[in-house]
Amino acid sequence: MIETSEHDRLLIIDFGSQVTQLIARRLRELNVYCEIHPYQNVTDAFLEDFAPKAVIFSGGPASVIDDGSPRPPEKVFDLGVPILGICYGQQV
Repeated sequence: MIETSEHDRLLIIDFGSQVTQLIARRLRELNVYCEIHPYQNVTDAFLEDFAPKAVIFSGGPASVIDDGSPRPPEKVFDLGVPILGICYGQQV
């Protein structure tokens, strides 16, 4: 019988930051399981399936005041989990 382990998952939504991989590396060094996904791939269905226990919005080169700038799906704010925004991600 193969034993599977369930673990909490942290989602990093990548808005194009140059340090997103570094953020993930530091979390993994703290034994936190995390995955990086580009903002355009994070859909409502993905969030429901992934079921993160926390979310980090990375930084990025865009400005939140620009028309059409990247945004996370609204559903992420309804998950009831902690959200940490870094640089651009904090402004979102």
